[in-house]
Amino acid sequence: MRRFVLDPNNPPVMSKKARERLDAMTDEEITAAAESDPDNPPLTEEELARIRLARYIQAVRARTGLSQPQFAERYHISVGRLRDLEQARTQPDSAMLAYLAVIEHEPDAVNRALREAELVGV
Repeated sequence: MRRFVLDPNNPPVMSKKARERLDAMTDEEITAAAESDPDNPPLTEEELARIRLARYIQAVRARTGLSQPQFAERYHISVGRLRDLEQARTQPDSAMLAYLAVIEHEPDAVNRALREAELVGV
């Protein structure tokens, strides 16, 4: 087996014949073909939920404008844990979800609370 490496500067192009065949298919035929592909099974509802959570976490961090290491340091989260969450390798618990919601909606309050905690040595 040979490993395929995608060159972003030279993406693969569908042949004219393959494009015509695809264009001739109905949405139902395309869906049936995709679902019958053993190399690409459809995602389960659980997998979709994990991906949605990961995208939410990525979006919260992206809105701060911080890199993963910067976000992790500022908000006292392990950078490894953050990466795992953003890549859907692990699931956030309810406390992490609540913390992210507060970071998203009240970042100044979180920053203020963390500064005050550092002042008293917590």
